[in-house]
Parts: sequence; C-alpha cells; structure tokens
Amino acid sequence: MDVRIGVTYSPKELDLDLGDGVDRDALHKEIEAAIASDGVLWLTDKRGRQVGVPASKVAYVEIGSPDDERRIGFGAG
Repeated sequence: MDVRIGVTYSPKELDLDLGDGVDRDALHKEIEAAIASDGVLWLTDKRGRQVGVPASKVAYVEIGSPDDERRIGFGAG
C-alpha cells in the first residue's frame, strides 16, 4: 500500500510503500489518532525504515494501493 504525506512549508512529499499486508482501516485510525493527539505520526515501510512526522506539520495524507492504475504521459484515455 502506498502512502503519500504532504508536509507544510515543504514542496516535497513523503512517499512510503507499506507493503501489501497493511490493514487500510487500522492505518486510517492510526493516522487520525496521531493527528488528533497532536503527536508524531510514525509509519514503517516494507523495508523496516521508520518515518516520523509531527502531526502539526501534516498537510495531507493520501492512502493508495500498489494496484492502482498509474498513468504516465499526456495521452488521452
């Protein structure tokens, strides 16, 4: 599962691949809890790398899937 995090005052996004075994609902609740408590959002990618983002700096979180269709280029359709 792919997760993209936008960070305030930064033009770059954090892109993480959490692996296929991640429960989408549990991840959603974990993100909401970190933001509600104004704590740190900690996520671990499929290689074991841990990334922490202060909740006050999270602009948005996009939860996707590695199976999502990705389009490249300018072609129609």
